[in-house]
Amino acid sequence: MNDFTTEQLDHTPPPPRRARVSDAIDEPTLDEAPAPRPRDYLDGFLAQQPAELNPGEPGGQLYEMVIEALKEIYDPEIPVNVYDLGLIYGVDVAGDHVVVSMTLTTPNCPVAESMPGEIEMRVGAVPGVGSAEVNLVWDPPWDPQKMSDEAKLELGML
Repeated sequence: MNDFTTEQLDHTPPPPRRARVSDAIDEPTLDEAPAPRPRDYLDGFLAQQPAELNPGEPGGQLYEMVIEALKEIYDPEIPVNVYDLGLIYGVDVAGDHVVVSMTLTTPNCPVAESMPGEIEMRVGAVPGVGSAEVNLVWDPPWDPQKMSDEAKLELGML
């Protein structure tokens, strides 16, 4: 029959040996100094200074001052400023010259003649602005979706 004894069949193998850190890493002897820790890659990143912003780009001082001036101009029919109302399509700053592209809520807006002039005067009064120009555009047409969330909340649309 079989050459195995009952004692050999009942014997279970010992559990495998657990891995230890010391098996993978040679421990330094007392006369060996530990290797110096490599330089942390975040040191250079954290010491780096932010890039200088162009004053005429979004986030730049002059650009932000122009935006603040636009937020002080209110539509006479709607109690929301023209910037949050979504009437300002673009602000381009080149040196001390600012060009504002804007629209109105409708081509028949009663302030169609006066609003661009008011915006030009207000933007031209911002310190650092030498000249201002307003381009009135009708494409794309304004719609309520262009309003900021703050304006929608003010008007009860949220």
